[in-house]
Amino acid sequence: MFDPEISKQLKELVDRADRDPDIHAVVFTGTHPDRFLSHSDARWLQAGGTGFPPINTRFAKLAARTARLINRVPIVRTLAGMTRLKSLLQLDSFHATFLKMNASGTIFVAALNGSALAVGAELAFACDLRIMADGEHVIGLTEVLLGLTPGGGGSQRLPRLIGTQQTLVAVLEGRPFTPAEALALGAVDEVVPQEEVLGRAIERAEYLSLRSKKSLGAIKRSIYFGSSLSLEDGLQFEHAEFLVRDQSKEGQERLLEYIATTDATGELPLLNRETYARALATGRIGGSSPQPAAGSSATASTAPESPPS
Repeated sequence: MFDPEISKQLKELVDRADRDPDIHAVVFTGTHPDRFLSHSDARWLQAGGTGFPPINTRFAKLAARTARLINRVPIVRTLAGMTRLKSLLQLDSFHATFLKMNASGTIFVAALNGSALAVGAELAFACDLRIMADGEHVIGLTEVLLGLTPGGGGSQRLPRLIGTQQTLVAVLEGRPFTPAEALALGAVDEVVPQEEVLGRAIERAEYLSLRSKKSLGAIKRSIYFGSSLSLEDGLQFEHAEFLVRDQSKEGQERLLEYIATTDATGELPLLNRETYARALATGRIGGSSPQPAAGSSATASTAPESPPS
């Protein structure tokens, strides 16, 4: 189950993967035989909701913004963490971790070896790819059955994957999707036999990892953040990311190589089928694609739950 300790470990892992140029992908999976990540620890959620007077949504929004500001100042965060604000700071922190995953040039893949409910599903939805095991497993947002609402980004990320109406009906009911339903709707990218799910996730992660990490980050930011803006603002967001990559040393070197090849052969490499197929396989046009160094990908496992007493 998701708890403050897993949240802390997740933040440390994502920070490290984003910062280290030699880490190109992270694959998450579960060690429980039938579960990826069940849901949040109910005791943690219950404790976080006590000690406060009843508040309305307007005040709650202000509290959330305050938590974001506090988390940005280490000394203030430490002091505030000793007060009743602790649960608000924890919630803001793992929202920030998910957002960093979306902004990072690292590829994040969920190898859904089993069921993922509530925040378990939200972690998967925050990843770039979701490979789900076939079988008696489910994925979805079930918070309404506890009188709650999604709190880890599910109500925002799932509509971007499958559409507003499909999300609304499922979340209002609290009904998760089977692997076949999730695949048909677009909530997951592939469904494979359970014994193949981790291997397939790693295969997909390594394939995408061959591409430029900085370009992957720019693409992810443009799509995750830019596509939700107005068209004009989204185009400006994309333009800014493009300009940075166009002026980069890596981008300039590859463009010059492409121009030289075109001049030498009289052909456009991207329109040559064999060249294009080789580019997809290696992650780049021309040259030789450096293989990821040892330890360039990471697999994180969620701890198995204790059996119910």
